[in-house]
Amino acid sequence: MATPAPFAGTKTASRKAPAGAAPITSLIPGATGRGFWIYLLPGLLLLTIIVLIPLGWNLYLTFTSYRGIRPPVWNNFENWTKLFGDDVFWTSFGNSVAMIVAMVIVPTLLGLVLAAMLFDLVGKKFGSRIASFLRATYYLPQILPVVIAAIVIGWILRPENGALNQVLGAVGLESLQHNWLGSPDTALASIMVIMVWVQLGYPIVIFMAALQRVDPELYEAAELDGANWFQRFQAITVGIIRPEIFVVTLTCTIAALKVFGPIYALTRGGPGTSTIVPSYYSYSEFFQNQQVGYGATIATALTVVVAIVAIVFITFQTRLERRDEER
Repeated sequence: MATPAPFAGTKTASRKAPAGAAPITSLIPGATGRGFWIYLLPGLLLLTIIVLIPLGWNLYLTFTSYRGIRPPVWNNFENWTKLFGDDVFWTSFGNSVAMIVAMVIVPTLLGLVLAAMLFDLVGKKFGSRIASFLRATYYLPQILPVVIAAIVIGWILRPENGALNQVLGAVGLESLQHNWLGSPDTALASIMVIMVWVQLGYPIVIFMAALQRVDPELYEAAELDGANWFQRFQAITVGIIRPEIFVVTLTCTIAALKVFGPIYALTRGGPGTSTIVPSYYSYSEFFQNQQVGYGATIATALTVVVAIVAIVFITFQTRLERRDEER
């Protein structure tokens, strides 16, 4: 009687490669440790063309006097000397601090609380569909084009017949009517409120996604121990989704430092310099004043600040993670 063939996958079913046959790894360039760089060439080429060459050209222009027509003229550190003594430049960075408050601190803190409430309270009482609908509602300003949002906000804050002033007049608060974007004392505050509205949906979406990996038994155990919602939020929620908090804080900080669209569409940095930011100041020097070398200097300084902020955030996060691992 013939012996039955063994099942495939058992040790007895293994087959040796025929003599003289090339190993499979030799047919794959990256498998031998050689040739993997071929797959990196397209990305490296795009990085060089799109990022590295423009960055190098921009850095070169910071040491030149260039108006975009005649060839650049080398002027050593004149642009940098002018930059550190430029009051408008420092005003623009001061306004960037206000943008960080409006686009990072307030949306992150408020978004963290709202995400926890939507997930832990609204989701349990009214169902996940209601929570998802509210999450999408908060996120809607993020997907609106900047120009469209600016037009709508401009209608609302228009001094003559804007919706806000009309509502204030209708309820008998005519004394509070104001030229919100055209007055130096309220223009920056108005922009900050708008940016809170625009930015709030982003942390809510990220935090609600992060809350999906929190074990519900932790909340149940804390609730049985008598912890209220805020105590559960502080002890469980914040600790578990801390990596996402770092991601949101870093990306929003970079966005706040580079903010351009709302300033361009709503105020053009005015009135005066009350809402000017480094990115718009660089743009105005480039294209309006034709001081390309000085505009490149402002852009380079902004790039350095963004890089420093990113390094500080990543270093701080790494140290916290190592400290938690040591515990």
